[in-house]
Amino acid sequence: MDKTTLSILFAVLGIVVGILIMFILGRLKGSRTKNAADKILENAKKEAEKNKRDSILEAKEEIHRLKMDADKEIKERKQEIKDAENRLSQREENIDKRDLLFQKREESLDERESKIISKQASIQEERAKVEEIKQEQIRVLNEISGISREEAQEKVMEKVKEAMSKEITAYIKDREAEAKMECDKRAREMLVSSMQKYASDVANQETVTVVNLPNEEMKGRIIGREGRNIRTIEAITGVDLIIDDTPEAVVISSFDPLRREIARVTLETLIKDGRIHPTKIEELYDKTAKDITSKIIEYGNNALFELGITKVDPELVEIIGKLHFRTSYGQNALVHSIEVGHLAGVIAGELGENVALAKRAGLLHDIGKAIDHEVEGSHVEIGVDLAKKYHENETVINAIASHHGDTDATSVISVIVAIADALSASRPGARNDSLENYIKRLEQLEKIATDIKGVDKTFAVQAGRELRVIVKPDEVDDLESYKIARDIKEKIEGEMQYPGTIKVTVIREIRAQEEAR
Repeated sequence: MDKTTLSILFAVLGIVVGILIMFILGRLKGSRTKNAADKILENAKKEAEKNKRDSILEAKEEIHRLKMDADKEIKERKQEIKDAENRLSQREENIDKRDLLFQKREESLDERESKIISKQASIQEERAKVEEIKQEQIRVLNEISGISREEAQEKVMEKVKEAMSKEITAYIKDREAEAKMECDKRAREMLVSSMQKYASDVANQETVTVVNLPNEEMKGRIIGREGRNIRTIEAITGVDLIIDDTPEAVVISSFDPLRREIARVTLETLIKDGRIHPTKIEELYDKTAKDITSKIIEYGNNALFELGITKVDPELVEIIGKLHFRTSYGQNALVHSIEVGHLAGVIAGELGENVALAKRAGLLHDIGKAIDHEVEGSHVEIGVDLAKKYHENETVINAIASHHGDTDATSVISVIVAIADALSASRPGARNDSLENYIKRLEQLEKIATDIKGVDKTFAVQAGRELRVIVKPDEVDDLESYKIARDIKEKIEGEMQYPGTIKVTVIREIRAQEEAR
């Protein structure tokens, strides 16, 4: 045999021997594992038996405990049921007793009711007898006096009414005299003090503006070829240009001060530039309008700074500035509002009220006038809406709503603003009024007094600030004259619109004359 074959045999023999050895080792190991497993199994069975006995014992103990608890609970429930039965039986006894008591009361009430019915019947009979006697007495009295009951009653009521009317009038007169003395004194002191602390110039605004020209030739350049320049200026600015025989001057006419101001600045800029044609007019108008907007904001900020008011919405500041270009009877609306703010602040300080809030309400009281030509509604309604939109204080809103008496004032500051508004508007020279409106107001004032019974003549004096009424002395006595003055005052307040106050003076005069011959 060669070496290769011999190597193969040895290898095969080695493998066989290795397999035999592994087999023998496996059998030995399996025998040991089985013994260990049997031992473990036996221990587990013993442990299981022990746990079983313990579990059974614990279960028995738990069953015994639950049984004891159940017995105890059943016993308690039985006791509760017994107690409830006792209470029910006691309640039934009480109910029976009450039933007996109620039955007795019903019997007593029935008896009382029968007695009352019999008494009512007897009372009705007595009343009928009394009424018969009363009617008989009235009939006898009517025969004796010669007048009926109704006539006597009317005469008595007339006497009482006359006596009470005189007493009431006398009482009102005395109380009014006392109140007037005190109120006039306090009001005079307060208003004089307030007006001394604040004073402003009187300056009326007109509806025209005059622009001076460097020479007469400039008029022709403003008019332009076939009037195209002047037509363009009027169409863009919304004003009327009046070019008359006045030397070196052009008049700008418009009831809107803002338009008039923009037109004035635009025209003056065109005159300085020298180039006047439609394109240039439009260009300068746009630039001027933007500049005026900045100026409006500046006017608003200056007003706030003058009154020391802070925390105002920027949009509201611009609306305040627009008041500079609004007028009321020739009075500049912004100047008037600032003046009302100052006066309201001074009066509020005298009364111990919030000065800052009074100034704010005074400045904003006419804010609706800034845009009343743009929005429908009265300036009061528009002002209230604006104040609400920009979250102003409720006191400020009420001051705006009530400063013309359209709404009741809910605070002292609202009344102060109304007083300051009247002071600013009614002082001499503050406002212009047309002759026609002035005459109509005087006629209405005199007619109101003439319509009252007992009035002879009426005279409106002091530019409508006072009404003097002459009454017929044979129809009106002294006390009635006070009543007439009061009635006229109430009619004026209810029927007329007027700035400031109107004093009513009733005059009753008797002149005894004799002629010696």
